[in-house]
Amino acid sequence: MKADDSGQPDRRARFRNYFVYVLRFPKDESRYVGQTDNLVRRIRQHISGRVCFSRNRKPFKLIYVEGFATRSEAVAREKYLKSRSGRRYLDRVLYK
Repeated sequence: MKADDSGQPDRRARFRNYFVYVLRFPKDESRYVGQTDNLVRRIRQHISGRVCFSRNRKPFKLIYVEGFATRSEAVAREKYLKSRSGRRYLDRVLYK
């Protein structure tokens, strides 16, 4: 944990307000990578069919979550996980 100028731990470093998540759809073996500031609400949106990608692919499993202090960090990580090297990373981590 980082310390600020007073030597105290940076409180923001402890709180994870943004999340990157990966859903897996067994129906067609596809994955969905997304980011949100409210993971529970976003999963409920997937369940209720309010997300086009997951609407006709249910059921799904939440297989990966990472927390971040800022939205820009979460967006950057989401972008990486959607890239070719990010997909390889997920394959390596999730399907050992």
